[in-house]
Amino acid sequence: MTKNMGKADKLIRVIIAAIIAYLYYIGTISGTVGLVLLIAAAVFVLTSLVSFCPLYVLLGVRTCPAKK
Repeated sequence: MTKNMGKADKLIRVIIAAIIAYLYYIGTISGTVGLVLLIAAAVFVLTSLVSFCPLYVLLGVRTCPAKK
């Protein structure tokens, strides 16, 4: 598994996940939509931790700087 996510991309994903978790916690989002967004937030955090996004592979995207 080769890293394909840069630092900015990882930071944005963690921030979005935190916002989703907060909105769910205070009750702004709830029900099925809330659960789906929480799962998406968990995926964002997981992909940020491992610096790899499978969807990026399918789309041919790489936000990680090239190794020197």
